[in-house]
Amino acid sequence: MISPFSLQVAQSDDPRERILLPPTDPNAEVMEITGYKLVYVNGACPRNYRVYKAHSMIGVIFQHITHWSNGVDSLRYAQALDATVGLDDFMEVAGKSRAF
Repeated sequence: MISPFSLQVAQSDDPRERILLPPTDPNAEVMEITGYKLVYVNGACPRNYRVYKAHSMIGVIFQHITHWSNGVDSLRYAQALDATVGLDDFMEVAGKSRAF
């Protein structure tokens, strides 16, 4: 069943309302850092970014006023790259542990 709200969003021509823009979309807010692309999803504080490595999304990181975090550990990172690498390392370890 489609709710009136979902129809309204689906019919909207405002690209800011499309929160799942791929990094290749010209309306996406993309931040490129070494080896990764961060695509803004939503939020004010924290701002939420989907993290892409090559063409695959690996997870989400968050930009707070004073730090970055990745939701997989309790660390606060000074730089987006550090939070992204921490997320990537976690995902690699998690993938290897599932393989056994």
